[in-house]
Amino acid sequence: MSVLVLRPGLLSTIQDLGRYGFQHLGIVPCGAMDSIAHCLANALVGNEDECATLECTIAGPELRFEEDALVALYGAAFKAKNGTGLPGNRPVLVNAGMTINVGSAVRGSRAYLAIAGGFSVPPVLGSRSTYVPGSFGGFSGRALRAGDRIETSEILAALSNERFARMAKPVRWSAPELTVPPAGTLAVRAIEGRHWAQFDEPSRETFFSQRWRVSATSNRMGYRLEGPRLARRRNVEVLSEPTCLGTVQVPNDGTPIALMADHQTTGGYPKIAEIASADLPEMSQLAPGDLVRFVPCTLEQAQRAEDEKLARLRHVRYSIRSQF
Repeated sequence: MSVLVLRPGLLSTIQDLGRYGFQHLGIVPCGAMDSIAHCLANALVGNEDECATLECTIAGPELRFEEDALVALYGAAFKAKNGTGLPGNRPVLVNAGMTINVGSAVRGSRAYLAIAGGFSVPPVLGSRSTYVPGSFGGFSGRALRAGDRIETSEILAALSNERFARMAKPVRWSAPELTVPPAGTLAVRAIEGRHWAQFDEPSRETFFSQRWRVSATSNRMGYRLEGPRLARRRNVEVLSEPTCLGTVQVPNDGTPIALMADHQTTGGYPKIAEIASADLPEMSQLAPGDLVRFVPCTLEQAQRAEDEKLARLRHVRYSIRSQF
């Protein structure tokens, strides 16, 4: 069984929760930029978190389904100008032969299309996530193109109809939005980084007081943040060392870069801050031109925020399962 891609969208890639345990070999984790949205899209169609979804970025794809399919689009709000749109944040039974148009993002930048049973691309090192720069994982190691056929479960139609039949109907309910940023400037918590003390006092003050604009050159590897240039007290060489999701590095040009899902495994730029993991899903929903500011927090505060985020995820997941 397969789904035919009529129009690929801006950057539509197969993702899951990532491939971990290989960073020491230079292999990046990848995975969904917004892991919360990915998990809840899966929950809406009765999948486990690990199932692969289709990450739609800013402009989504147009797809034709060859079999009945239970699908859900969760995350950013997308609206189709032409063709049949897909209601967001709820399960929808799409009949065989039907075409859906994900459309363009009107709030947030990324949504996740889940299908009952998940997309059946072959795993690479235990993950179905796409790493476009390395040309591996996902669908042939690349973003979707027109004419592609994405394989699905062999029992897609039966599985979809069985799960849909168990739902409380009519399906007028929707899952709450957890990661779409509010209008205006997004506030993101951050901890002082390993090289915080190397930056001069004006730069340290600026980092937390300035509103930063997401550059048009940003991508899944990192968000380049436009604003005042940050300077160090002394130009001291920094040895390359491991990096992680949420690290904020500052290259020699003084422009901070927040590392995202496809971040490099090591880096030699000074680390001014580490973004609290609880705020990374919302951060991932920013589009070029959006504004963000950093709010100082401690490691303990960041851990509490992560615990609260996971508790909200469990609560919403439980509420969704009660509808089946």
